[in-house]
Amino acid sequence: MIVIGGGLAGLAAGVSLAEAGWRVRLFEQRPFLGGRATSYVLPDGEHVDNCQHVTLGCCTNLEDFYRRVGSADKIKYFDRLMFQDPQGRVGTMQAGMLPAPFHMTGSFLSFAPLTFADKRSIGQAMLSILRGKGHTADLEEPGGISMLEWLKRRGQTLGAIERFWRVVLVSALDEELDKTDARFGVDVFWKGFLSNRTGYRMGVPVVPLGVLYDGCKAEIEKRGGEVNLRMPLRGMQLQNGVLEGVEFDGRRRESADAYIFAMPHQALLDVLPEEAKQLEPNLAKIAGIGSSPITGVHFWFDRKVMSEPFLTMMDTTTQWIFNKTALYGTESGGGEKGQYLQLVISASYELLPKPRQEIIDLCLKEVREFLPEAREAKLVKATVIKEAAATFSPQPGVDLLRPKQETRIERMVLAGDWTDTGWPATMEGAVRSGYLAAEALLRQAGTPKQLLQADLPPDGFVRMLL
Repeated sequence: MIVIGGGLAGLAAGVSLAEAGWRVRLFEQRPFLGGRATSYVLPDGEHVDNCQHVTLGCCTNLEDFYRRVGSADKIKYFDRLMFQDPQGRVGTMQAGMLPAPFHMTGSFLSFAPLTFADKRSIGQAMLSILRGKGHTADLEEPGGISMLEWLKRRGQTLGAIERFWRVVLVSALDEELDKTDARFGVDVFWKGFLSNRTGYRMGVPVVPLGVLYDGCKAEIEKRGGEVNLRMPLRGMQLQNGVLEGVEFDGRRRESADAYIFAMPHQALLDVLPEEAKQLEPNLAKIAGIGSSPITGVHFWFDRKVMSEPFLTMMDTTTQWIFNKTALYGTESGGGEKGQYLQLVISASYELLPKPRQEIIDLCLKEVREFLPEAREAKLVKATVIKEAAATFSPQPGVDLLRPKQETRIERMVLAGDWTDTGWPATMEGAVRSGYLAAEALLRQAGTPKQLLQADLPPDGFVRMLL
């Protein structure tokens, strides 16, 4: 069988099918695996991630995938999330001694950047989620409602919206609150912060992202498969409702018993024949799925300017700072004396048209405002990476546009976080889609197997509530 796309969705499908005994041939248009969650080497030899990616304790399928490919030990989990505002006030999210859903009560009450009124309104919204067992009635309104509307209906203060809900959700979902389906926002807090004590724990790679996928190629090849890089898809051959073959660069044509298309939805649209849209009407709908950008800014300083492994910034363009030197170790990312930081700005629409130097100047000013040690430090070098279509936009009602993995076209299966996974545009969603695509082929072949992992089970008082 053929997998087209070497991102997380394609790799999850390919590896799981190879383990099930299928001969997998994977084709990726880039010279590396990982898709939008990978890294590459700068001309001076420095490894940089195209954007910092993290996982959470509630991402059970991503954890399973890392285990399958031997990368589980390359993820470090943190129990404390640190936030800071421009006034220097610090807040943390950390589980205490109480059971879920009260495990973060202590850190929440002492969260300095929020006022008492902010905290009271947030508590009321959390209670609404708990009463609905993770799903409030207004999430079922036709066409969906935005997260911002959901919050306004629950009387959230401006401070609560800007310094809590927006800070967490724009980073998690890569979209502004008024453009995000409330179902996804509620899910983040239900699965990540309320139903289980460990769901919020943040896992950060301690190696460049590309290294996480070193084991994928080996897993496929040792089972008789192959991985082909620099092979962009150029066309598809349909005949009487059956996918007979695909064509790559150089007029290279390949055929197989089954095909998994694990490409970004816009890229698939570019090569999709009109006949395919007529055979499978749901394929035409994906044209309505938008995209959201992420911008990564990389700074190398001549000295240590940050001690925490990461920091969330409030009321600024920059949203997160990751201390790559601390995460990687002193052997890389700045050396023993210097320090390498990566900044992340999700839903970075305003930055897309800006010159890179203007972005560097803006972010450097913010870093020096939040990190006093950076004020005297010399910026040795900097680079900006813009991903204009980093994720699909989780707009209200987007689930109506997301197709299932199985299609009405014989031999054609879909994968990608933009397909119907029940999750937004996350690495967890991508892996889930790959597993669901593989399950579809195994089911069609008469050898059904469950690959999809169950969600993190509720614990504490939440388990009793359910």
